[in-house]
Amino acid sequence: MEPGVIHAHAPNDRASKGLGTREATWQNSGRLSTLPEVDPATLVPPGARAVIVSPHPDDEILGTGGLLAKLSDLGRKVLIIAVTDGTASHPDSPEWPAARLAAIRPQETRDALQRLRMRHVALVRLHLPDGGGETFESELAEALKAHLEPGDIVFGTWRFDGHPDHESVGRAMTAVAGALDLPFVEVPVWTWHWATPEDSRVPWSRARRIVLDAATLARKLHAVQAFRSQIEADSSTGREAILPEHVLERLTRSYEVVLI
Repeated sequence: MEPGVIHAHAPNDRASKGLGTREATWQNSGRLSTLPEVDPATLVPPGARAVIVSPHPDDEILGTGGLLAKLSDLGRKVLIIAVTDGTASHPDSPEWPAARLAAIRPQETRDALQRLRMRHVALVRLHLPDGGGETFESELAEALKAHLEPGDIVFGTWRFDGHPDHESVGRAMTAVAGALDLPFVEVPVWTWHWATPEDSRVPWSRARRIVLDAATLARKLHAVQAFRSQIEADSSTGREAILPEHVLERLTRSYEVVLI
């Protein structure tokens, strides 16, 4: 998820600064709770494979962890494409140097998928540079073509999500899915930080809710806890967690939002 990178590179109107829009503001507005619902069984029909393109280890769980759990229960095949290894999340940290993050963060993803009780899931790692979204976009597009198949339903971060890596994934997927005539479902992640309920920059007409029952939400919450490098404070620098509680609140609702 890498919020530290955002401040340097994101467009000014979508930069994730400060505490962002409080979850209470989202809930009190009614904007999200009244979005039309979409059934995972319809979103990924029988015989189709879901391909989740994740900029950093944890985005696939934060954005679509509940959907993944439901797809697993439906017996759908899933491919997760990890774009980076998330090595830029703790700059200048003695506790979390890049080499340690390169080893730990992929393992956190594996642990999270086990906690979701995923079946029929494959994982591909592209090892592109974390924070390099502005330069790896063309390389990413070429790599994606090698892994996509006819009939895939592709999911990736929204092309205007606010983080350069997230936006590069969205743009690359838009181009590749269009060229291959595959559906591309965009997933807002950082959007909930910088946007507001009446924000006209968000394409609300495309937004749909995937409602999570209590058991599915519990699986997602358990999976999120696997990302210890991201949810615990850095004792060596005194920095707060990459994913503090107010951020997790916005990403662990009883529904997930996708743009169709």
